[in-house]
Amino acid sequence: MTNEKQHNRPKYSLEFRQDAAKLVLEKGYSQQQAADHLGVSLSAMGRWVRAERKPSATDATMK
Repeated sequence: MTNEKQHNRPKYSLEFRQDAAKLVLEKGYSQQQAADHLGVSLSAMGRWVRAERKPSATDATMK
């Protein structure tokens, strides 16, 4: 297998990713709307939203 077709994903700061996820979680945007608005992929937006949801779900189960 060759590595000729490596995908270079853009790198976004943690703050940008968290703010993007907040559009969905707090402002009522759909993931598609937020991704389109920010010019990022839907799959990236989904990852960021899941990452932001995890801490609160874990905190709730640990209490």
